[in-house]
Amino acid sequence: MKLTKVLAAALVLGVSTMTAAFAGDKGTVGISMPTQSSARWIADGANMVDQFKAAGYDTDLQYAEDDIPNQLAQIENMVTKGVKVLVVAAIDGTTLTDILQKAHDAGVKVIAYDRLIRNSPNVDYYTTFDNFQVGVLQASSLTKPLGLEEGKGPFNVELFAGSPDDNNATFFFNGAMSVLKPYIDSGKIVVQSGQTDFQQVATMRWDGATAQARMDNILSANYTDKKVDAVLSPYDGISIGIISSLKGVGYGSGDLKMPYISGQDAEVPSVKSILAGEQYSTIFKDTRELAKVTVKMVDDVLQGKEPEVNDTKTYDNGVKVVPAYLLKPSLVTKENVTSALIDSGYYKADQLK
Repeated sequence: MKLTKVLAAALVLGVSTMTAAFAGDKGTVGISMPTQSSARWIADGANMVDQFKAAGYDTDLQYAEDDIPNQLAQIENMVTKGVKVLVVAAIDGTTLTDILQKAHDAGVKVIAYDRLIRNSPNVDYYTTFDNFQVGVLQASSLTKPLGLEEGKGPFNVELFAGSPDDNNATFFFNGAMSVLKPYIDSGKIVVQSGQTDFQQVATMRWDGATAQARMDNILSANYTDKKVDAVLSPYDGISIGIISSLKGVGYGSGDLKMPYISGQDAEVPSVKSILAGEQYSTIFKDTRELAKVTVKMVDDVLQGKEPEVNDTKTYDNGVKVVPAYLLKPSLVTKENVTSALIDSGYYKADQLK
């Protein structure tokens, strides 16, 4: 009986050891994320680690905390340790050329994740959402409640854009302006600050405090006797800064209604803000789906298969057009928070209370 138990235990141990060895056989994927200061990047990293593990891969997940030299050092270390593939969400998409050449020379494939890596021939694929459509949805979430599509106006609208070193920021802004510019040209939208060019409205590192300071200046210089009707904001963290500035001069209290304010990433504080009637909208990008597409792409590449892409024209990184897989973003307002974010399992109801 004892011998039988020993043999059984040895068999179990052998099977578990074989399973562990099999899981490691597929190798390690390096995942370089920009920062943990944004909840969405934490979710991206966790989703990829879980899904790569389920697919039989080890992972090396590193966050660079928006420090470019740190990200470069982390990626170099991953290459040195022998990762098979790099999945990189770049802090600055123009700074990775040299390190990606080292990766290429070492036979490492590179997937740009959500942010296009520029000026490098060594970017193999790109996974992201339809970034131009994100901007279209953001702008439309302002024009519809204002009634601009029914000919109402003029309205005072201020514009914010994302970080100038992030390729996505220009796509978001261009998508939004494809909706807003005709109204600006017709006079139905008035930008009292006069700041309508991307470089004028860009927000370095997507920083909420920077956005708040700029909104403070806009209000003091242009709105002492006028009211803001809407603000184009490209990201929830920026929206929080804008809202803080507006509340500081009385918006959201008494008869001074909060303007319509857009956002992106459906981060918990901003979803709560939407439910409270402060922020008007956000863009939901299901990072679980983006992780799923990325893991499948990496697996295909390492298995010698041609990965699925659905865009081979849009994303020119200055050296090559990077084949991409684009997912669809969706608009969230107070009316569909439950169906979009809770019923889908992205958040639990308690998280939004």
